[in-house]
Amino acid sequence: MSKTALISGITGQDGAYLAQHLLSLGYKVHGILARRSSPTTWRLEYLNILDKITLEEGDLTDASALLRIVLNCKPDEVYNLGAQSFVATSWAQPLLTAQATGLGAMNILEAVRQVRPEAKFYQASTSEMFGGMKEFPVQSETTPFHPRSPYGVAKLFAHWTTINYRESFNIFGCCGILFNHESPLRGIEFVTRKVTDAVARIKKGKQKDLHLGNIDVKRDWGFAGDYVKAMHLMLQQPEPDTYVIATGRTTTVRDMCKIAFEHVGLNYEDYVVIDPKFYRPAEVELLRGDPSKANKKLGWKAETTLEELICMMVDADLKRV
Repeated sequence: MSKTALISGITGQDGAYLAQHLLSLGYKVHGILARRSSPTTWRLEYLNILDKITLEEGDLTDASALLRIVLNCKPDEVYNLGAQSFVATSWAQPLLTAQATGLGAMNILEAVRQVRPEAKFYQASTSEMFGGMKEFPVQSETTPFHPRSPYGVAKLFAHWTTINYRESFNIFGCCGILFNHESPLRGIEFVTRKVTDAVARIKKGKQKDLHLGNIDVKRDWGFAGDYVKAMHLMLQQPEPDTYVIATGRTTTVRDMCKIAFEHVGLNYEDYVVIDPKFYRPAEVELLRGDPSKANKKLGWKAETTLEELICMMVDADLKRV
Protein backbone atom coordinates (compact mmCIF):
# COMPACT_ATOMS: atom_id res chain seq x y z
CA MET A 1 0.00 0.00 0.00
CA SER A 2 1.21 3.49 -0.81
CA LYS A 3 2.08 5.89 1.98
CA THR A 4 0.24 9.14 2.64
CA ALA A 5 2.12 12.38 3.26
CA LEU A 6 0.80 15.68 4.60
CA ILE A 7 2.76 18.84 3.74
CA SER A 8 2.26 22.26 5.28
CA GLY A 9 3.62 25.00 3.07
CA ILE A 10 2.94 22.91 -0.03
CA THR A 11 2.49 26.03 -2.17
CA GLY A 12 6.01 27.23 -1.34
CA GLN A 13 9.23 26.35 -3.13
CA ASP A 14 10.16 23.41 -0.92
CA GLY A 15 6.61 22.15 -0.58
CA ALA A 16 6.14 21.98 -4.35
CA TYR A 17 9.44 20.18 -4.97
CA LEU A 18 8.79 17.79 -2.07
CA ALA A 19 5.31 17.00 -3.37
CA GLN A 20 6.76 16.28 -6.81
CA HIS A 21 9.40 13.98 -5.29
CA LEU A 22 6.93 12.09 -3.10
CA LEU A 23 4.52 11.62 -6.00
CA SER A 24 7.36 10.10 -8.02
CA LEU A 25 7.82 7.59 -5.17
CA GLY A 26 4.14 6.58 -5.26
CA TYR A 27 2.90 8.60 -2.26
CA LYS A 28 -0.58 10.02 -1.86
CA VAL A 29 0.09 13.69 -1.14
CA HIS A 30 -2.11 16.07 0.84
CA GLY A 31 -1.18 19.71 1.30
CA ILE A 32 -2.42 22.38 3.72
CA LEU A 33 -3.66 25.41 1.81
CA ALA A 34 -4.23 28.72 3.56
CA ARG A 35 -6.81 30.62 1.52
CA ARG A 36 -5.64 33.98 0.22
CA SER A 37 -7.30 36.63 -1.93
CA SER A 38 -4.93 35.88 -4.80
CA PRO A 39 -3.91 32.44 -6.18
CA THR A 40 -0.96 30.76 -4.46
CA THR A 41 -0.70 27.48 -6.36
CA TRP A 42 1.47 28.69 -9.26
CA ARG A 43 4.46 26.56 -8.21
CA LEU A 44 2.35 23.40 -8.24
CA GLU A 45 1.08 24.37 -11.68
CA TYR A 46 4.66 25.10 -12.83
CA LEU A 47 5.65 21.52 -11.89
CA ASN A 48 2.40 20.16 -13.42
CA ILE A 49 1.31 18.41 -10.21
CA LEU A 50 -1.64 20.50 -8.98
CA ASP A 51 -4.19 17.91 -10.13
CA LYS A 52 -2.23 15.08 -8.53
CA ILE A 53 -2.46 16.27 -4.91
CA THR A 54 -5.29 16.85 -2.43
CA LEU A 55 -5.44 20.33 -0.90
CA GLU A 56 -6.83 20.74 2.62
CA GLU A 57 -8.01 24.17 3.78
CA GLY A 58 -6.31 25.27 6.95
CA ASP A 59 -3.65 27.43 8.56
CA LEU A 60 -0.79 26.73 10.96
CA THR A 61 -2.22 29.28 13.38
CA ASP A 62 -5.56 27.41 13.53
CA ALA A 63 -5.06 24.43 15.84
CA SER A 64 -8.60 23.09 15.37
CA ALA A 65 -8.21 23.02 11.58
CA LEU A 66 -4.93 21.13 11.91
CA LEU A 67 -6.56 18.53 14.17
CA ARG A 68 -9.32 18.05 11.57
CA ILE A 69 -6.85 17.73 8.70
CA VAL A 70 -4.57 15.21 10.44
CA LEU A 71 -7.59 13.18 11.58
CA ASN A 72 -9.04 13.09 8.06
CA CYS A 73 -5.79 12.42 6.17
CA LYS A 74 -4.28 9.89 8.58
CA PRO A 75 -0.82 10.63 7.21
CA ASP A 76 2.14 8.28 7.56
CA GLU A 77 4.51 11.24 7.24
CA VAL A 78 4.00 14.92 8.08
CA TYR A 79 6.32 17.59 6.70
CA ASN A 80 6.07 20.99 8.37
CA LEU A 81 7.44 23.43 5.78
CA GLY A 82 4.91 26.21 6.37
CA ALA A 83 6.21 29.48 7.83
CA GLN A 84 6.60 33.20 7.40
CA SER A 85 9.96 32.51 5.83
CA PHE A 86 11.35 35.84 4.63
CA VAL A 87 13.98 37.08 7.09
CA ALA A 88 13.59 40.79 6.25
CA THR A 89 9.82 40.65 6.82
CA SER A 90 10.31 39.13 10.26
CA TRP A 91 11.54 42.47 11.64
CA ALA A 92 8.48 44.28 10.26
CA GLN A 93 6.07 41.53 11.39
CA PRO A 94 7.70 39.80 14.37
CA LEU A 95 4.44 38.69 16.04
CA LEU A 96 3.10 37.13 12.83
CA THR A 97 6.44 35.39 12.33
CA ALA A 98 6.40 34.03 15.90
CA GLN A 99 2.84 32.76 15.54
CA ALA A 100 3.14 31.16 12.09
CA THR A 101 6.74 29.97 12.19
CA GLY A 102 7.13 29.16 15.89
CA LEU A 103 3.73 28.37 17.41
CA GLY A 104 2.55 26.96 14.08
CA ALA A 105 5.01 24.10 14.46
CA MET A 106 3.72 23.38 17.96
CA ASN A 107 0.12 23.41 16.69
CA ILE A 108 0.78 20.78 14.04
CA LEU A 109 2.92 18.69 16.38
CA GLU A 110 0.13 18.73 18.92
CA ALA A 111 -2.32 17.59 16.25
CA VAL A 112 0.01 14.71 15.38
CA ARG A 113 0.44 13.81 19.05
CA GLN A 114 -3.28 13.73 19.71
CA VAL A 115 -4.66 11.92 16.67
CA ARG A 116 -1.75 10.38 14.70
CA PRO A 117 1.17 9.74 17.10
CA GLU A 118 2.55 6.96 14.90
CA ALA A 119 3.18 9.39 12.04
CA LYS A 120 6.74 10.45 11.30
CA PHE A 121 7.27 14.20 11.53
CA TYR A 122 9.73 16.49 9.74
CA GLN A 123 10.46 20.03 10.93
CA ALA A 124 12.04 22.49 8.50
CA SER A 125 14.74 24.10 10.64
CA THR A 126 17.16 26.64 9.18
CA SER A 127 20.76 27.79 9.17
CA GLU A 128 19.48 31.20 10.33
CA MET A 129 19.32 29.65 13.81
CA PHE A 130 23.14 29.73 13.91
CA GLY A 131 23.17 33.44 13.19
CA GLY A 132 26.18 35.27 14.60
CA MET A 133 28.46 32.37 15.55
CA LYS A 134 31.64 33.88 14.08
CA GLU A 135 33.88 31.56 16.08
CA PHE A 136 32.33 28.63 14.20
CA PRO A 137 33.08 29.29 10.49
CA VAL A 138 31.54 25.92 9.58
CA GLN A 139 28.27 24.96 11.25
CA SER A 140 27.30 21.38 12.14
CA GLU A 141 24.63 19.70 14.26
CA THR A 142 26.63 20.49 17.42
CA THR A 143 27.28 24.19 16.74
CA PRO A 144 25.63 26.50 19.33
CA PHE A 145 22.72 28.61 18.13
CA HIS A 146 22.64 32.41 18.13
CA PRO A 147 19.76 33.61 15.91
CA ARG A 148 19.92 37.24 14.78
CA SER A 149 16.39 37.83 13.46
CA PRO A 150 12.82 37.23 14.66
CA TYR A 151 12.63 34.56 11.94
CA GLY A 152 15.66 32.73 13.34
CA VAL A 153 14.28 32.96 16.87
CA ALA A 154 10.88 31.58 15.80
CA LYS A 155 12.53 28.75 13.88
CA LEU A 156 14.62 27.89 16.92
CA PHE A 157 11.43 27.61 19.00
CA ALA A 158 9.99 25.21 16.40
CA HIS A 159 13.26 23.26 16.28
CA TRP A 160 13.46 22.68 20.03
CA THR A 161 9.72 22.00 20.24
CA THR A 162 10.17 19.13 17.77
CA ILE A 163 13.05 17.72 19.82
CA ASN A 164 10.98 18.11 22.98
CA TYR A 165 8.06 16.17 21.46
CA ARG A 166 10.56 13.52 20.31
CA GLU A 167 11.95 13.11 23.82
CA SER A 168 8.74 13.63 25.80
CA PHE A 169 6.07 11.91 23.71
CA ASN A 170 8.13 9.50 21.59
CA ILE A 171 7.13 11.30 18.39
CA PHE A 172 9.35 10.34 15.45
CA GLY A 173 10.43 13.95 14.95
CA CYS A 174 13.32 14.88 12.66
CA CYS A 175 14.82 18.33 12.17
CA GLY A 176 16.52 19.29 8.94
CA ILE A 177 18.79 22.32 9.43
CA LEU A 178 18.78 23.43 5.82
CA PHE A 179 21.18 26.05 4.57
CA ASN A 180 20.10 28.42 1.78
CA HIS A 181 18.47 26.52 -1.05
CA GLU A 182 17.15 28.14 -4.19
CA SER A 183 15.45 27.35 -7.50
CA PRO A 184 13.37 28.87 -10.31
CA LEU A 185 10.45 28.56 -7.85
CA ARG A 186 12.08 30.87 -5.30
CA GLY A 187 10.05 33.92 -4.27
CA ILE A 188 11.09 37.20 -5.89
CA GLU A 189 11.82 38.73 -2.45
CA PHE A 190 14.80 36.41 -1.86
CA VAL A 191 18.18 37.71 -2.98
CA THR A 192 19.07 34.96 -5.46
CA ARG A 193 15.77 35.27 -7.33
CA LYS A 194 15.89 39.06 -7.05
CA VAL A 195 19.25 38.91 -8.81
CA THR A 196 18.32 36.41 -11.52
CA ASP A 197 15.05 38.21 -12.30
CA ALA A 198 16.91 41.52 -12.55
CA VAL A 199 19.53 39.98 -14.84
CA ALA A 200 16.79 38.77 -17.17
CA ARG A 201 15.03 42.14 -17.16
CA ILE A 202 18.25 44.10 -17.70
CA LYS A 203 19.23 41.78 -20.56
CA LYS A 204 15.81 42.32 -22.17
CA GLY A 205 15.96 46.11 -21.67
CA LYS A 206 13.13 46.22 -19.11
CA GLN A 207 15.26 47.29 -16.11
CA LYS A 208 18.29 49.56 -15.75
CA ASP A 209 19.99 48.48 -12.53
CA LEU A 210 19.78 46.26 -9.44
CA HIS A 211 19.69 47.67 -5.89
CA LEU A 212 21.14 45.41 -3.18
CA GLY A 213 22.38 45.74 0.41
CA ASN A 214 25.50 44.07 1.77
CA ILE A 215 26.85 41.98 -1.11
CA ASP A 216 29.90 40.73 0.80
CA VAL A 217 27.94 38.42 3.12
CA LYS A 218 28.66 34.75 2.50
CA ARG A 219 26.11 31.99 2.08
CA ASP A 220 26.03 28.26 1.43
CA TRP A 221 23.63 27.93 -1.53
CA GLY A 222 22.18 24.72 -2.94
CA PHE A 223 19.31 23.56 -5.16
CA ALA A 224 15.96 23.05 -3.42
CA GLY A 225 15.20 20.06 -5.64
CA ASP A 226 18.21 18.27 -4.12
CA TYR A 227 17.41 19.29 -0.55
CA VAL A 228 13.84 17.94 -0.41
CA LYS A 229 15.21 14.47 -1.09
CA ALA A 230 17.10 14.73 2.20
CA MET A 231 13.85 15.54 4.02
CA HIS A 232 12.32 12.29 2.82
CA LEU A 233 15.45 10.26 3.61
CA MET A 234 15.40 11.48 7.24
CA LEU A 235 11.98 9.91 7.80
CA GLN A 236 13.12 6.57 6.36
CA GLN A 237 15.81 6.07 9.04
CA PRO A 238 15.34 3.67 11.98
CA GLU A 239 15.63 6.50 14.53
CA PRO A 240 14.69 10.21 14.43
CA ASP A 241 17.57 12.66 14.41
CA THR A 242 18.76 16.13 13.39
CA TYR A 243 20.76 16.76 10.23
CA VAL A 244 22.53 19.70 8.60
CA ILE A 245 21.78 19.84 4.87
CA ALA A 246 24.23 21.99 2.92
CA THR A 247 26.81 21.98 0.14
CA GLY A 248 29.79 22.83 2.36
CA ARG A 249 30.74 25.65 -0.01
CA THR A 250 30.35 29.34 0.77
CA THR A 251 30.04 32.18 -1.75
CA THR A 252 29.48 35.93 -1.45
CA VAL A 253 26.42 37.64 -2.85
CA ARG A 254 28.90 39.58 -4.99
CA ASP A 255 30.23 36.41 -6.62
CA MET A 256 26.71 35.07 -7.07
CA CYS A 257 25.85 38.28 -8.95
CA LYS A 258 28.95 37.86 -11.08
CA ILE A 259 27.87 34.33 -12.10
CA ALA A 260 24.35 35.48 -12.98
CA PHE A 261 25.38 38.52 -15.05
CA GLU A 262 28.20 36.67 -16.84
CA HIS A 263 25.69 34.02 -17.93
CA VAL A 264 24.08 36.63 -20.20
CA GLY A 265 27.35 38.33 -21.17
CA LEU A 266 27.13 41.31 -18.78
CA ASN A 267 29.44 42.75 -16.09
CA TYR A 268 27.66 42.96 -12.73
CA GLU A 269 29.68 46.04 -11.73
CA ASP A 270 27.88 48.05 -14.42
CA TYR A 271 24.43 47.37 -12.92
CA VAL A 272 24.57 46.60 -9.18
CA VAL A 273 23.87 49.60 -6.91
CA ILE A 274 24.55 49.34 -3.15
CA ASP A 275 21.48 50.69 -1.36
CA PRO A 276 21.60 51.20 2.46
CA LYS A 277 17.86 50.61 2.78
CA PHE A 278 18.45 46.90 2.11
CA TYR A 279 20.86 46.47 5.04
CA ARG A 280 19.48 44.36 7.89
CA PRO A 281 19.36 45.56 11.53
CA ALA A 282 21.57 42.59 12.47
CA GLU A 283 23.41 40.86 9.66
CA VAL A 284 24.59 37.25 9.51
CA GLU A 285 27.98 37.57 7.81
CA LEU A 286 28.84 33.93 7.13
CA LEU A 287 26.92 30.68 6.82
CA ARG A 288 28.61 27.46 5.74
CA GLY A 289 27.25 24.05 6.58
CA ASP A 290 28.97 20.76 7.33
CA PRO A 291 26.83 18.06 5.66
CA SER A 292 29.12 15.15 6.61
CA LYS A 293 26.53 13.53 8.93
CA ALA A 294 23.88 13.59 6.17
CA ASN A 295 26.47 12.31 3.68
CA LYS A 296 27.32 9.37 5.93
CA LYS A 297 23.98 8.43 7.53
CA LEU A 298 21.52 9.37 4.78
CA GLY A 299 23.74 8.77 1.77
CA TRP A 300 22.79 12.28 0.64
CA LYS A 301 24.88 14.97 -1.01
CA ALA A 302 24.15 18.06 -3.06
CA GLU A 303 24.15 17.23 -6.76
CA THR A 304 23.78 20.69 -8.31
CA THR A 305 26.63 23.24 -8.28
CA LEU A 306 26.01 26.91 -7.55
CA GLU A 307 26.96 27.79 -11.12
CA GLU A 308 24.42 25.30 -12.50
CA LEU A 309 21.76 26.56 -10.09
CA ILE A 310 22.17 30.26 -10.89
CA CYS A 311 22.25 29.62 -14.65
CA MET A 312 19.09 27.49 -14.30
CA MET A 313 17.37 30.36 -12.49
CA VAL A 314 18.50 32.99 -14.98
CA ASP A 315 17.27 30.89 -17.89
CA ALA A 316 13.87 30.42 -16.22
CA ASP A 317 13.56 34.16 -15.60
CA LEU A 318 14.57 34.95 -19.18
CA LYS A 319 11.62 32.81 -20.32
CA ARG A 320 9.29 34.56 -17.86
CA VAL A 321 10.39 38.03 -18.96
